[in-house]
Amino acid sequence: MMRGMNMQQMMKQAKVMQKKMMAEHEELAKQEFVGKAPDDMVTATFSGDNQLVDLKIKPEAVDPDDIDMLQDLVIAAVKDGMKQVNDATQQKLGKYTQGMGL
Repeated sequence: MMRGMNMQQMMKQAKVMQKKMMAEHEELAKQEFVGKAPDDMVTATFSGDNQLVDLKIKPEAVDPDDIDMLQDLVIAAVKDGMKQVNDATQQKLGKYTQGMGL
């Protein structure tokens, strides 16, 4: 036994923690995160479970002679959106994985 805590108590605590973690994960999945490129030329909307759900490109961002710029704007918006999802996930769920080496 670990300082008076028996296996049954530990299992009960683990189940409570797992329920809390699942509830927070479900709450996170319902949220939307909008990543933006410079000047909001491109926006990428993600769900909290890392799914790209919308991508908007302003007409002025489309220059047939500069496709590279448009690609860079899309990448910037997607990276920003994914960073927001990852940051929110870490903030909400990181407390459950601290010290676990994950």
